[in-house]
Amino acid sequence: MTTRLTALGRHRALDRIWGTPKGWRGTLQSVNHSDIGKRFILASFFFFAVGGVLAMLIRAQLATPNSAFVGPDIYNQLFTMHGSIMMFLFAIPMFEGLALYLLPKMLGSRDMAFPRLSAYGWWCYLFGGTILLVALALGVAPDGGWFMYPPLSSKPFTPGINSDVWLLGITFVEISAVAAAVEIVVSILKLRAPGMRLDRMPLFAWYLLVTALMMVAGFPPLILGSILLEAERAFDWPFFDPVRGGDPLLWQHLFWLFGHPEVYIIFLPAAGVVSTVLPVMARTQILGYGAIVAAILALGFLSFGLWVHHMFTTGIPHMALGFFSAASALVAIPTGVQIFAWIGTLWGGRPDVRLPMLYLLGFFVVFVLGGLTGVMLAVVPFDWQAHDSYFVVAHLHYVLVGGFIFPMLAGAYYWLPHFTGRARVLRLGEAAFWLIFIGFNLAFFLMHLTGLLGMPRRVYTYPDGIGWTWLNLLSSVGSFVMAFGFALFAIDVALQIFLARRAPRNPWGANTLEWAMATPAPAYNIASQPHVKSREPLVDDSELPVRLARGEGYLATPRNNWRETMAVDMVTGRTDFVAVVPGNTSLPIITAAVTGLFFLSLLFGFYWLALAPLAGVVLLGWRWAWTLGSHEDLGPLDAGRGEALPAHWEAREAPGWVGSLFLLGADATLGASLLFGYAFLWTIAPNWPPPELVAGGWPEASAALLGVALATLAAGRTTVAVLGGKLDKAKRMLLLAGTAQAVVIVALASLVLRHLPDPTIHAYGAACATLVAYAVLHAAIALMMALFVSRRIAAGYVSPARTLEPRVATLFTAFAGAATGLVLLALMLPVMLA
Repeated sequence: MTTRLTALGRHRALDRIWGTPKGWRGTLQSVNHSDIGKRFILASFFFFAVGGVLAMLIRAQLATPNSAFVGPDIYNQLFTMHGSIMMFLFAIPMFEGLALYLLPKMLGSRDMAFPRLSAYGWWCYLFGGTILLVALALGVAPDGGWFMYPPLSSKPFTPGINSDVWLLGITFVEISAVAAAVEIVVSILKLRAPGMRLDRMPLFAWYLLVTALMMVAGFPPLILGSILLEAERAFDWPFFDPVRGGDPLLWQHLFWLFGHPEVYIIFLPAAGVVSTVLPVMARTQILGYGAIVAAILALGFLSFGLWVHHMFTTGIPHMALGFFSAASALVAIPTGVQIFAWIGTLWGGRPDVRLPMLYLLGFFVVFVLGGLTGVMLAVVPFDWQAHDSYFVVAHLHYVLVGGFIFPMLAGAYYWLPHFTGRARVLRLGEAAFWLIFIGFNLAFFLMHLTGLLGMPRRVYTYPDGIGWTWLNLLSSVGSFVMAFGFALFAIDVALQIFLARRAPRNPWGANTLEWAMATPAPAYNIASQPHVKSREPLVDDSELPVRLARGEGYLATPRNNWRETMAVDMVTGRTDFVAVVPGNTSLPIITAAVTGLFFLSLLFGFYWLALAPLAGVVLLGWRWAWTLGSHEDLGPLDAGRGEALPAHWEAREAPGWVGSLFLLGADATLGASLLFGYAFLWTIAPNWPPPELVAGGWPEASAALLGVALATLAAGRTTVAVLGGKLDKAKRMLLLAGTAQAVVIVALASLVLRHLPDPTIHAYGAACATLVAYAVLHAAIALMMALFVSRRIAAGYVSPARTLEPRVATLFTAFAGAATGLVLLALMLPVMLA
């Protein structure tokens, strides 16, 4: 697009629109993806340091037999917090931060799809992590292991708030993770540079896409399990009490439905770093792009069929043992495909063993060893011998440190010039690598031997004379050597940030789009967006950075103070619409703070008081959504390069629509997990449900089903009326839909009060009450959406061209109807079979 702006004038205009104000106000209000990504990365490194200190305290305790360095109570808090911090406050947030910072730059975009959601997730993560650290400082940290197995974590055995801190704090943090997952999926599918088909995406984007989809499906079971266990602790609903019809194995199923995919959720982003950095270090193209993509998809799929791998010793049927053992071994195949592709890339290139490559070589050694011990543990007889021993501790660390930390350290040195715009000063990184590599293997390789010699995990001391003493002492020495290596890494990074000279742009000679911009990148990333013709756009056009800075791409001329970025067809990469993303605001931090008050109210037992911040979240959500959209139809807008496209509020596949689909996907996974728990107890627990507790409820169920049908029909007719320009009719249909949802809520409440048993008597009553709560929650959300869209129509935000909000409301109404129907089927099935 021809423009009168000079490159400097364009930079100033874009920076004025996209920039973050200086000072504390800008810090609190920023929604810029680079700012939020850096915060996630820095905070996760801080939590990593805290987790590392806890690990050193653990190893100090275990260095000698009969040690009295810490007592058993403190030791339980140390190992529980070490695992929880490393899993929930370091690994996942580190990947989220890297994704938020890099994805738009790699995809040739200017921002993520939902910048305010990124900021909200950041503040939730910060507040949730702070709750856990404060609890640790006050001596009331979780102490039941990072997997919180009941009955140990139940009220009779952990009467304080230690377990509640974990259940509520981790759930708070998981909100951040699910928010990031939805945002990453939508951003990758919609906000790519024009021309970037799926088969032209960087492999890093493929890894993050599959990882985010796994988070959408994998995190809800843990959230549900945490809710159920907290309900048991707070209200005495016996989901996990076998005396009253519950089963503690239900927690294990829900936890490991999350826990084993979690291993691959951690590994895949790091593997994406390997697939990005390795070909640059090898000075060639990646070998087997298509095979790697297929392996990523296969790994994501297979990871959900392995959760019983962690439960081989719980007495499950032999057929299930055989199936999950085979699946656990099968997952090695897609992992092996990637490893051989990386080896082939090195073989076909001219490897340059600079510091990122050094960490990648360390990754190969450590991760392959961890994978081999994983295949050993997949064999049931061996797992029976090694289960809950230090062999498993060694395997876990070889997989997670080898599969995540070594690639992330390679990525840190590879992208630091992009973050800082500076080159390295001293050569401390090489010394740090060798300290980390040698210290890690000394610490954890020997743990295989202590495990095979019978040392169980989670013991705070051990007697002398049984063959564990020297192995434990050397492991402790190795852990301190590794800690010195990480300290040296931190010093090296700090020197590069504060003292180093300016680095040239693209110092590695890479070919991905993040190197087509200034470093460090401006708030808007690129002055105009490119049209991509291959997987390596900087090979196609070495002058691309200069041409984009001159405004020869899309959206080169700012207008209306809008933050604009291009959106494309999900598959073909053809231009679709112009996405206008919101700017800086205080809403994310205020909403996260009010959300935090809700969780703190639950933590301290102020259950009725928790309704106030819950109402506050609803009101803030209303305000959040109200600030979006347009009062008028704008029609096609000049997008540059001779193309005219609509704004996103006039498009069919707007980010809000696609995001709603994936959010409901996560919601459906939570509902399916709840139904799984109901069916599991029905199958496993004896005399379940007790015949004397099964009552009727047909009139209420019939009324609820009638309300569901009426609400779904009215919501569907709302969208039809809007498309036909009959806005008054649309408002009447929304009123009818809202009234029908109110009928559903009343009918379900009557069903609970008149027919369902007391949820404290038996797990059947608790499960029924939870199912009804799930249905009522969704009916209430659908009711609120009907009211919201009705007000938006009256305010002029909806027209035949601007139908996003009615379509989203219709979608949520249909989902609420389906959820209520399934809940009623589950509730009435025992009545029909009685």
